[in-house]
Amino acid sequence: MTLPAYAEELGGRLPSETERASANQLRTILAAYAAGDTKLRLVDDQKQTREIALGPALSALLIELLRHIGKGDAVTLVPVHEMLTTQQAADVLNVSRPFFISLLDKAQIPYETVGRHRRIKAEDLFAYKRARDKKRSEALSALAEEDGELL
Repeated sequence: MTLPAYAEELGGRLPSETERASANQLRTILAAYAAGDTKLRLVDDQKQTREIALGPALSALLIELLRHIGKGDAVTLVPVHEMLTTQQAADVLNVSRPFFISLLDKAQIPYETVGRHRRIKAEDLFAYKRARDKKRSEALSALAEEDGELL
């Protein structure tokens, strides 16, 4: 299996079946309590407990992370203010690097030049991705509506 350049496997590898099962089990537990202020309680080997409160936003983020791990996906967290290379950004969009460069040349995504290299802010890339996905979704809905009228 080939991984994109930006993807780093879980601990240098993909999650094992046991880790996937654990992630799915934890995701199910968190999802059952995610609506309110969930408290996560951990017990160590000496039977000492530690407790931490998870708000709905953090619970939702953990659930999404666990969903990917449970499917066996490679997961990479990208801080919003991270600067990405053109290859990393192309991998996030699942497009070729030359196609991504053409998007930059058309000024569809802002970038900064560092020396001779272009760098893209993750927040700008994700804003473009959200807009692109919304446009695709609207086009698909319109197509489905037209198809429904023909039947």
